[in-house]
Amino acid sequence: MREPRQERSRTTRRRLVEAAVECIAERGWNGITVAVIAERAGVSRGAAQHHFPAREDLVAAAVELVGEVQLVELRTRSEGLPAGSSRIEPVVDMLLNLYAGPMFRAALHLWVAASTDDALRAILVPLEARVGREAHRVALELLGVDESHPGVREMVQATLDLARGLGLANLLTDDTRRRQQIVRQWAQVLAPALPQVAPAASVSGPAGA
Repeated sequence: MREPRQERSRTTRRRLVEAAVECIAERGWNGITVAVIAERAGVSRGAAQHHFPAREDLVAAAVELVGEVQLVELRTRSEGLPAGSSRIEPVVDMLLNLYAGPMFRAALHLWVAASTDDALRAILVPLEARVGREAHRVALELLGVDESHPGVREMVQATLDLARGLGLANLLTDDTRRRQQIVRQWAQVLAPALPQVAPAASVSGPAGA
């Protein structure tokens, strides 16, 4: 039985976006074209350009995929965590490991390229802002805190900023051991800075990331 046309189209689009993330992580922004990505995806150049006429279109979809995959990973790993303050360290562990991997490597290549490419920056900045807002929202829910309390928003944002910094450090060498030590220390810093941790929150799906 043949796959329905609409489903085939979705499958092709997903393969192209996943291939774009892989190619960006390996080659950087200047090393990719729609043709290169199409070859990696096993899709004809014409089919690739039907879905994404320019590589900038692929970049937009790739950034959204990176954010989606990261948040799905958080939701999956958060299942079964204890309620109350005992969940702070495992949540911190998840957040500080969020940017260790090929997804972050691809995003970093794009950030560097966008710093000197106005057209790419115009695409990337609003997308990254959306993904960042969603990551912040999910972090709040996983920690079970309300950012209306003074200082909570800043501490959660500091956690995500720390995670990105650790992800950057991990690009050159395996930073796993040091990151584990930082997880324990940062959880001890974060716990007294947050109000009473509520029971485990239900993390809903992305709101546009």
